[in-house]
This record gives sequence, structure tokens and C-alpha cells, in this order.
Amino acid sequence: MTERPIHILMIDDDEDDFFLVTELLRDISPGQYLLEWAPTYQKGIAAIERRVHDVFLVDYRLGPNTGIDIMHHIQEMQYQMPVIMLTGKGDYAIDQEAMQAGAYDYLVKGEITADLLERSIRYALDEYSHLRSIAESEKKYYGIFEKAHDLIVLADCDRNIIDANPAALKTLHYTKEEILRLHLRDLFQSREQSEHFLDNICNNGVTNTQEYEFKNREGKKLVVLINAITLDEAAQIFLCVIQDITEKKKEELEKQYQEKFVITGRIARVIAHEVRNPLTNILLAVSQFKEEEIVSSNEDATLYTDIIERNCTRINQLITELLHSTRMIELHMAPHGINEMVGKALQLSQDRLQLHEIVLQEDLVSPDVLVNADDEKVIIAFLNIIINAVEAMTPSKGILTITTIRHQDKVQLLIGDNGIGIPQEKQARLFDPFYTSKAKGTGLGLTSTQNILLNHKGNIHVDSEPGRGTIFTITLPVAGTVS
Repeated sequence: MTERPIHILMIDDDEDDFFLVTELLRDISPGQYLLEWAPTYQKGIAAIERRVHDVFLVDYRLGPNTGIDIMHHIQEMQYQMPVIMLTGKGDYAIDQEAMQAGAYDYLVKGEITADLLERSIRYALDEYSHLRSIAESEKKYYGIFEKAHDLIVLADCDRNIIDANPAALKTLHYTKEEILRLHLRDLFQSREQSEHFLDNICNNGVTNTQEYEFKNREGKKLVVLINAITLDEAAQIFLCVIQDITEKKKEELEKQYQEKFVITGRIARVIAHEVRNPLTNILLAVSQFKEEEIVSSNEDATLYTDIIERNCTRINQLITELLHSTRMIELHMAPHGINEMVGKALQLSQDRLQLHEIVLQEDLVSPDVLVNADDEKVIIAFLNIIINAVEAMTPSKGILTITTIRHQDKVQLLIGDNGIGIPQEKQARLFDPFYTSKAKGTGLGLTSTQNILLNHKGNIHVDSEPGRGTIFTITLPVAGTVS
């Protein structure tokens, strides 16, 4: 296949120069170049606007106009084609002005040879092709940067954030101006994690995908996976691709809770069967023993049999409570407003709130959202969380926050306090039977609460930090909206 000829537009008001260039192009390679002449500024503009040429030869002097005016017009058209400026001998200031305006090259009239002309045209076309490839790549990758669902952050080893894509801004709740004023460490929940990440990327140039904890503008914790790679070793600039897995981690944790709950229920039933039978025999034997005359007249014997009987009864009660807190419960379902049930739970806790002088802050969704619920049991679940929150706060300094939010087909209740908080290592055991930090607690309150919510196809999640308080998030499926 014959190679397509290169179309050249020459804008020059000197016809002799046009004939000279025509002869030079024929000497280079006949038929390889097609040259069109525009003798005036206006005809040159008209020819450019047809957008059919590969390269432009433009004389600097065009009557009242200049070749720079031609270049400005091309730029206004957003038509980034290669321009070679033709200047007079000794016009070095003009040559510099032309290059600053975007000319690819310049040729001095009177010094143009066939070889020089060919070299200039080839250079302009090669440079244009190269710049176009770069522009297309930038456009392609900029599109990926802008439209990616993952968070993308560009930063350097001085911890400065250089850029962030829309997904990062949306997830982290920052504007572009705000995030560019931050250091990268400001996004991490802990300084230790930020230093660990930066040490890996800045010293090794790459990091394996690792899990870290971020925080958004409001300080809410986000669990993320970060994969980073160095883009410019000299400037120590690197690109972070960040995947927000907060909801995924919550779902995994909820699944673990459900599996643990099922296992706990099975264990409870085994314990009830294997322990209650011996307990019943012990109680019967103690009762029979107490009826003996020798025991009834002996104070020590009576004391010890009472201790045995009392503790056997206590064990029996604990087994009963464990069974109740871990078995599938019978529900009497009906539509109830989430705010309505929260209000009833707060009424039941009013005495404790007043006694401890707790400040109540409510932010409830409007209109109220309906959920299918056994309202008595759900109110008990809410009440258990509220009472725990009250007991975790310092009297007269506590702030209890109650928030309800609708997310499409789910509604969330957030119960927060500014109490002592819960250490990370204890959070995983909160819903385990008999796990408690209270001196007289049974450790079955939260187990029972979780049971109620699981039976309502809901879940419960805890976020806590020692010294800063705790937030329990309860999620339930929506049944409708109160009209």
C-alpha cells in the first residue's frame, strides 16, 4: 500500500518563497508532500479551519497580522497541529517568541535547504505524534483516575497529598482543597500505621496489599486495603490505590457473630441436658438428707446443705437464662416505628438518666421508619444498650446520643456515649455468654440483645475507643414509612 502524502499548508504572502519551498519538497521526494498555499492571513485561517493538513509552515510577517496570531487562532480552535515558523535572518527575538507560543520549530528564510526543510518537517511530525500519544495516555489514565470506584491518592514521601480522585473525596468527606492541605498521615487512624506504610513505600518503592485503618473528616473509622507503588523515584512520588472494606469487614464480623451464636445455642442445650440431670439428683438428695432427723438437729449440716441447695438452684437459673438468651424465640410481629420504640426504651430508662444527670441528644429520621418487630422484645434490646451506655459514663458528665438513619431498605439506630470506652481486645467478646466487666453482672444482657436482633433479621455492631466512648449500631430491615 502506498504511504499517504503529507499535506502541508504554507501561509506566506511572498509567492517567491512558496515556489522555493515547492521546489525543495520536489527535490526531497516527488509525490511525498502535497503543498497548499495561502497568501493572506484570512485565507490561511480559512484553510486551517478545514482541518485537512498535517503540518503548517507559517511566515511570521503577514501584513497587519503575524504568525503568532495564526498560532493563537489554532489554540483557540483546540486544534493542536504542528507549526513551523518562517522568520527573517537575525530575528532571534521572534524565534524565541514563536517557540514560547508553541511552534515546533523555526526556519530562517534564505537559509532553508532541502535537507533542513525535511528534517524540520519530520521532527515536527514525530514530536506531534509523541505528544499526541502522551496526551491520549494522560486522558485515558485521567479517566481511570476520575471514574475509579476505588480511592486513589497521589502523595510524596514528605507526607504531602498531591491529588485525590472523586471516590476518595466522597468516601473521606473532604473537598479537593481540604484534602490537598493534609498530610497523608492525617488519613490514618494511628500514627504507627502511617509510619509503617510510609517506611515501606519510601524505602522499598512498593508495598504489598495490606489492611489499615483510616478515618474520614468526621473521625469515623474506615477499614481499607492499600496497594501503593512509586511513580517517580527522584521526587519520591507514589500512587495509593485504596479499597474501602469497612462494610465487608462488618458483614464478616456479623457472619462470625451469627455462627458463634448458633454454636453457643448448641452448647447451651448440651449443657442444659448434661448438667441439669445431675443437679436435679443432687437437689433431691439434699432435700431427702435434710429430712433426716440427724441433719435437722445439726446446725453445721443444715448450713452446708443450704449452701449446696442454694448454689444448685443458682446454677439451674443460669442455665435457664443461657437457654433463653441463645434459643430462637417466639415473636409476635407487627409494624412499629423505630423512633416510637426508641422513645419507649428511653422512657423506661428515664430514672437512670436523671439519676446520673445524663444529657440526651437525639437526631431521629423523619418521617418515622416502620420495621416488622415484636416491639416488647426490641424495646428490651434497645434498653439493654442504653443502660450499658449510662453505666459506662461519669455521672453529671455523660452525653447519650440517639440517632436513627434510613439507608434504602435498612434503618440504623446508633446509640453513643462518651464513657470509658471498650478496649479493642474485649470488643470481640462482648456478645459472648457470661462475659461481663460488671461485678454483679451475669454477662447475658448483650447475648440476649443480639439474640433478639438476629431473630428480627437485624444485626448489631460496636465501635469503641478507650477514653472516647462507644457507639452501638443496630441495623434492621425496613417495612415501610409512617405516613
